[in-house]
Amino acid sequence: MHAIPGSPPVEWRVEPGLVDYERAVAFMEERVAAISEGRAAELVWLVEHPPLYTAGTSADARDLVEPGRFPVYASGRGGQYTYHGPGQRVAYVMLDLERRRKDIRAFVAALERWIIGALAAFNLRGERREDRVGVWVRRPDKGDGAEDKIAAIGIRVRRWVTFHGISLNVEPDLSHFAGIVPCGIRGHGVTSLVDLGLPVGMDEADAALRASFIEVFGPCINAAVGDCGEDKTPVSASG
Repeated sequence: MHAIPGSPPVEWRVEPGLVDYERAVAFMEERVAAISEGRAAELVWLVEHPPLYTAGTSADARDLVEPGRFPVYASGRGGQYTYHGPGQRVAYVMLDLERRRKDIRAFVAALERWIIGALAAFNLRGERREDRVGVWVRRPDKGDGAEDKIAAIGIRVRRWVTFHGISLNVEPDLSHFAGIVPCGIRGHGVTSLVDLGLPVGMDEADAALRASFIEVFGPCINAAVGDCGEDKTPVSASG
C-alpha cells in the first residue's frame, strides 16, 4: 500500500521512556489534523505505555474482568479491550489514505502483512485470520489447533487519515492480560516474542518493524524525538 509517486516519505519516530496514554491521544489528534490539512507529513510513532487497558468502540463491559487493576481509557479506535504496557511496542500509524488507497479493509490487511513481515525476520510465522483481526501464531505445544495472539490492531480513520495502530508483544508481562478478555476473543491465548523463546530486544523489534514497513508502505525517514522535523536521515530496507 505505497503512496502515489511524488509523495514525501513517512516520518518514523521512536519515543524513549513510557508515554502517558492521554498525551499520546492528544498528540495523534493534532497530527492527524495537520496531515489532513497538508501541514505535516505522515508519521509512524513508536511508543511504550505504562500498564493500562483501553476500550475500543465495540468494547463489552463484561470483558473488563478486573476493572480496578489498571487505569482504563475509552478509546476512539475500533475493536474491544486491549492491554498496553512496558515491553510491548505500540506503533501509532498516521497515514493519508488519499495518497494510498481509500480502502479501510485493505489498510488493515496491510497492517497485518507489515507485522507478519517483521515476525519473519525472527523466523517466526505469523498468520492472519478472516474472523479475527490481528496476528496469530500456532502453538502446537499447547495442543492441536491451539494458537496465541502476538499482535493486535485497532484503528480509526478521519478524513481518510488513519490513527491508533498496532501493538506487538515483545516482552510484556503477559499476566497483565488476565484483567480483560483481549479483543473480546475467548478460547485463545496471548504470547510474545520472548514467551516463544526468542530473546528479542525492543531495538531489534523496531528494526524488523521498520524494514517490513518499507516493504509494505514505502520509504520513511527518521524524525527527531520531540520535533519530527529534524534529523531526517533517509531510511532504506537495507538499514
